[in-house]
Amino acid sequence: MPTPDSPDSPDSPAASPDSPSPGRRYAWASRNFRIQTTATVVSGLGNAGAPIATAFAVLGNGGSATEVGYVTAARLVPTVLLLVLGGALADRFPRHRIMVGANLFSGVAQAVLAALVLAGNVQLWQLLVLSAAGGAGYALYSPASGGMIMQAVPQEYAAKAFSVFRMGLNASQIGGAALGGALTTAVGPGWVLALDALCFLIAASLRFLLEPETAPAPGGSSMLRDLHEGWREFVSRRWLWGIVLQFSVLVACTGAVESVYGPVVAEERLGGAGSWGLAMAAFGTGLVAAGVLMARWRPRRLLLVGNWGVFLFGVPALALAANAPLSVLTAAMFLSGVGVTVFGVNWMVALQQEIPEEAFSRIVAYDELGSYSLSPVGTALAGPAAAALGLNGALWACAALCLLLSAAVLVDPQVRRLSRRSTTDATEVARERATAP
Repeated sequence: MPTPDSPDSPDSPAASPDSPSPGRRYAWASRNFRIQTTATVVSGLGNAGAPIATAFAVLGNGGSATEVGYVTAARLVPTVLLLVLGGALADRFPRHRIMVGANLFSGVAQAVLAALVLAGNVQLWQLLVLSAAGGAGYALYSPASGGMIMQAVPQEYAAKAFSVFRMGLNASQIGGAALGGALTTAVGPGWVLALDALCFLIAASLRFLLEPETAPAPGGSSMLRDLHEGWREFVSRRWLWGIVLQFSVLVACTGAVESVYGPVVAEERLGGAGSWGLAMAAFGTGLVAAGVLMARWRPRRLLLVGNWGVFLFGVPALALAANAPLSVLTAAMFLSGVGVTVFGVNWMVALQQEIPEEAFSRIVAYDELGSYSLSPVGTALAGPAAAALGLNGALWACAALCLLLSAAVLVDPQVRRLSRRSTTDATEVARERATAP
């Protein structure tokens, strides 16, 4: 039976104009939420297959695991360098316009890359430049997207909304990874990259229909001051920067496994791109399955429960290092997907609950900046590490780091104790923020 703080209770205080009325089960899903979720699903279909296609485009052109790592790093470097700029822009200007422009830019870059791959004999420098262009587009898009989706739902429905959003995104990863792997095997990587370009253009058209929900930040402050204020918000919360520091190494390890080691192992032992596409689809299935769980489960200790999911991040590396058969690898990828969603939903709820709305995009930018900061290094060194330690040795090292960092972050009491607020508490905090000088 629902209590006044339950998301299904008609007596819950309204946190925004999008709060549902009795009898309207999905009234919390505002127009912007529906459009953004649909556009994310569309772009996710292409994005899930593009890394598979890019890796096998390099390998098919005679490249090595080291060159696969360089191409992946080329995408990550501009992402890291431009994320903070993207966050500041998204807190000053209409977020939907930034997303449209970023999607169009990324779509054109992928279209050019697809044309070059289809023409044959694409050069490494071309792959590097166009991968970097895609990373720049993502750096501008992601902070605006994070701010828009957090702004589009009432706080008392945050867990349900973020779970639905992630289920849509993750379902597209299932289809996109399976389709990307199958198409790469059947017709070559160029057509997968062309599909990704088309998906970007469709997503841009959908996001053009989004409406800004708040006015842009006043233009009186400078961009540098905005960045400084966002940094103060970021460093004032130990739980926030502690987990971001943890993820800087975790993302580097998992990125090396998924972008470099996984495709190489699939090519050498498991039958090629189709097998790796199946493994990535299992990862997506785990993401969706956990999304169904998180839409109903409201754990009180947000970050403690979320971090238990992080322990599963290193399971695919363990399976690959142990030379496990494809069936075991797909199970490991499924568990990893479950862990990503369990963490991700709780993390998004914590951010919406604890971060002032006007600083959302800058905090998202600092979050992603820290989380991705070591990824270019990790992917660039993936090949040399495999040469020095052996492929299995590098995989064992990645798995050990994931497990060690998952345990280490729980030393911080702020991570263990940060709790979900009741609807009444959340309303009071929102009122205090709105009236603060």
